[in-house]
Amino acid sequence: MNAERKAPANIDDYIAAFPPEIRAILEKIRATIRKAAPDAVETISYQIPTFTLCGNLVHFAAFKNHIGVFPPVSGDPRLERSLSRYMGPKGNLKFPLDEPVPYHLIKRIVALRLRQNLAKTAASRKRR
Repeated sequence: MNAERKAPANIDDYIAAFPPEIRAILEKIRATIRKAAPDAVETISYQIPTFTLCGNLVHFAAFKNHIGVFPPVSGDPRLERSLSRYMGPKGNLKFPLDEPVPYHLIKRIVALRLRQNLAKTAASRKRR
């Protein structure tokens, strides 16, 4: 995101700041996340789109040459292998804009993060 841009108030504002071809990708990512986690809440965190449910589920952002998806994926070795070509040095995902976006993998990421967040919430409730 351009440092000169005003911080977006919501995901609609964030997406609106991009050219049409990037907006289409961001909207499809948003819809993919919404379908995988229909009860998640949309917000802006770190000035990028974020979905939360029992904690942060996923953040995504558009950059000059890629779409970033955060946080790093862990806890499902098969999914991690599927994502390995997209992982940056810190494990954050970079989906190149000159390739088809793997929406099916984004769906799997959200499903995993949702299971992890719900399990963590259930475990913390048992300790009370």
